[in-house]
Amino acid sequence: MDRRNAIVLTENGIFVGGGGEAYAAAQEMLLKYGNRHGLIAGATGTGKTVTLQILAEGFSEAGVPVFLADVKGDLAGLALPGSANGKLHEAFLKRAETIGYPLTYKDFPVTFWDIFGQQGHPVRTTISEMGPLLLARLMDLSEAQEGVLNIAFHLADEEGLPLLDLKDLRAMLVFIGQNAADIGLRYGNVAPATVGAIQRQLLVLETQGGAGFFGEPALELADMMTLAPDGRGQINILAADKLMASPRLYATFLLWLLSELFEELPEVGDPDKPKFVFFFDEAHLLFDDAPKALVDKVEQVARLIRSKGVGVYFITQNPADVPEDILGQLGNRVQHALRAFTAKDQKDLRRAAENYRANPRFDTEIAIKEVGTGEAVTSFLQAKGVPAMVERTLVRPPASRLGPISPGERAVLMGASPFTAKYTTPIDRDSAFERLAARAAAAAAESAKADAEAAEAKTQAQADKEAAREYKSARRYEGGTVSTRRSSSTSGSSGRASRSDSLVEAFGKSFVRQLGTRSGQALVRGVLGSLFKAR
Repeated sequence: MDRRNAIVLTENGIFVGGGGEAYAAAQEMLLKYGNRHGLIAGATGTGKTVTLQILAEGFSEAGVPVFLADVKGDLAGLALPGSANGKLHEAFLKRAETIGYPLTYKDFPVTFWDIFGQQGHPVRTTISEMGPLLLARLMDLSEAQEGVLNIAFHLADEEGLPLLDLKDLRAMLVFIGQNAADIGLRYGNVAPATVGAIQRQLLVLETQGGAGFFGEPALELADMMTLAPDGRGQINILAADKLMASPRLYATFLLWLLSELFEELPEVGDPDKPKFVFFFDEAHLLFDDAPKALVDKVEQVARLIRSKGVGVYFITQNPADVPEDILGQLGNRVQHALRAFTAKDQKDLRRAAENYRANPRFDTEIAIKEVGTGEAVTSFLQAKGVPAMVERTLVRPPASRLGPISPGERAVLMGASPFTAKYTTPIDRDSAFERLAARAAAAAAESAKADAEAAEAKTQAQADKEAAREYKSARRYEGGTVSTRRSSSTSGSSGRASRSDSLVEAFGKSFVRQLGTRSGQALVRGVLGSLFKAR
């Protein structure tokens, strides 16, 4: 066994610790069955985090990329070596001596991720990639509301409207609300109140930090499945200490990531070692109040994803937190101490013990109650996938630092990451929001043009109507009998002038009524007056 293997690996698998009499028998997890999933359970403070850490170290050392969520902030220490100045160094030395383990400290290749983009590279996905089922779970939608959400996704595909971020989904819901009557005839009733309820839940999601999670550039799974230059698997750590304040967002994100792995990775059968290992801490959050459809999806993924070379390990306080159908698929198990204070606790303890292959040297139920911190009841798959006999195991100390790292140390590690330039700056490309806004602007412009044309036509029609009315109401000059007898000398010139003026005035008034202007009256009076005077 070379120095590298002496740290975390055995000839065929990951060295977990010492078991049997005096903890002298090496307990290992065979890499060949690393994709058969696993469970790490135990009460708070019993050593689950250390077990998760040493398994991550082992998979990384074997060239297997790993993903895990750092719920308490203390798994970031994987990026740095342990130290002889650490407060647990003496305890670790004693434990290593007990199990015959050559304690050597070393760091591991780590990439930090963070949905909020504060303690790691931003993690984003699109609304379309998340899908209506997980979004409905994330927002705790009713059946009717989930139905409307499904309509939104279907229409977006049909209309060529990409759903990338929250504003795209909001715009799509507004479009559905505005066209509810037409959409309802094709897909069923869409109530404005239902659309409004979904919009309110989107607002809640945004205040919880969901706005930064949805968008582009979306996370590429290949960036999590890389190897370090020395061949070790990259350990991807999701900063989840703040994310735990939004447990639905945390659980939904991890389930989405698991689903993406299932959909994108090819079938590989039973490889010599996993292609990727996924640790799901605080697993009870995934199943609390989860609808049956979601639990069925998790069960399906867990059952089928192992053929893609992916191992899934659930970490929780009590095995009873995991549904029975899923629990039965977890082949590698590490059970730390369980506390049995109530009747329910005792029942859960008995059920946990029944899941192990009995060891005649001890009572499994009693052992689960008695194991101390750093010790566990373990069972790993052996040849042909058969569960090994249960064993009391003293878990080896971690080679990396146990505990958090400083902000300065994190900044240095992130600065050296090759993904900083790729994921730091968000991209807002043309999508449903912009396209629906363009449609609305075009419709508004067309409506304004139609209104202007209608107003112009109305004005013209009114003008034509007024002209016709005035024409019909105007008086016509029909002429009269003009005497040819010359008048007497006493009335000759004055009579002609009088008749001339009267004729001019009558004719002028009649003509002006047709023209409709006073200036026309004056013009006609002047012209005709001149004519009569000339006579």
